[in-house]
Amino acid sequence: MDTAWNLATDLVRIDSSDPGAYEGRIEQHIKSLVEARIAKMPAKLAAAVGVEELEALPDRRNLMVTVPGTSDEPRLVYICHMDTVTLGEGWSEGISPLGAQVIGDDLYGRGSCDMKGGLSCALSALFSLLGRVAGEKRLPRRGFSLICSVDEEDFMRGVEAAIRAGWVGPDEWVLDTEPTDGQIQVAHKGRTWFEVTMTGVTAHASQPWKGADAVAAMAECVSCIRHAIQATPAHEELGCSTVTFGQIQGGYRPYVVPDECRVWIDMRLVPPTTTEAATRMVEEAIASAEAEVPGCHGSYAITGDRPAIERDPGSGLLAALRGACEACGTPAEVGFFTGYTDTAVIAGICANHNCMSYGPGSLALAHKPDEHVPHADVERVERVLTALLDRELW
Repeated sequence: MDTAWNLATDLVRIDSSDPGAYEGRIEQHIKSLVEARIAKMPAKLAAAVGVEELEALPDRRNLMVTVPGTSDEPRLVYICHMDTVTLGEGWSEGISPLGAQVIGDDLYGRGSCDMKGGLSCALSALFSLLGRVAGEKRLPRRGFSLICSVDEEDFMRGVEAAIRAGWVGPDEWVLDTEPTDGQIQVAHKGRTWFEVTMTGVTAHASQPWKGADAVAAMAECVSCIRHAIQATPAHEELGCSTVTFGQIQGGYRPYVVPDECRVWIDMRLVPPTTTEAATRMVEEAIASAEAEVPGCHGSYAITGDRPAIERDPGSGLLAALRGACEACGTPAEVGFFTGYTDTAVIAGICANHNCMSYGPGSLALAHKPDEHVPHADVERVERVLTALLDRELW
């Protein structure tokens, strides 16, 4: 079964970087592949299969393909993002981000791991389902949708648009195909973003007492926040909350007391620590900085707020996916995803307890030069995703 491997090779050659080329070309390519498959089906069944596009952002469209079911059971949904991070630099000589080279057992290229390998597995499973519908001349008992989303690598506005449009909600069984190192990953740390601004008073560096150093104040603020996060309790499964001060700007010249500094903060929070608790930490850190460096004043904005998602041991999808893995001879451990995915957004906004991740490759290889995915991983996930549809839809 090499359908997914061949699809992945084709998809990696299409630039869908974000920011960059974005998803227009790859979305149209996938749509044309799907429509070609549907055209080979008996007319009545082909007419029942839905192909919808949704403009989530200007000229950036989500795609959803739906095979309806004959019962009222919740649909099974595979959701896969089409965008990748930027192509980037630092690739080894002879390896191109869009080259889709196969070296040994691995497919190299931007998005091979995150997540064109997984998207290809989901497409292969859809094509297998369409073939079975045509062969048996009937629709399945449970419905199925494949959602191909935009903007996952930025602000996740694609999945938010899908939720607003009613494409997915609290009841569906929803699986994304992010790289999971062979695990089924069912829980996520929260993701809260802050932008903190510190203002001061400019002065000549030889007379710093006449100014108020905004960078010094921000250093105090950063230190307070870091220590406050380190003091929060750990979660038994998700581990510790973390904080990263990903970007900082401040100052004008080395010989001038800086009158402004700004820092962008990424917090990955685990229960019981919430965004509200983190906000209090930021406010206390700003107050401490203002006291430490008189004349400086701080403010903040919350620019992203995603809740933590904890495991639901009673999830029907989890039981079904574990069963499919075992039936394919590849039993999977259950773990958690260190990043944040489209299914985490659905779980958080819709209170959906049947959202999880299972896909080929390793997250450690994503977003880096020489990104690659092993053939054996793609083949394994292709088998499991196809088996899951065969076992749960009919």
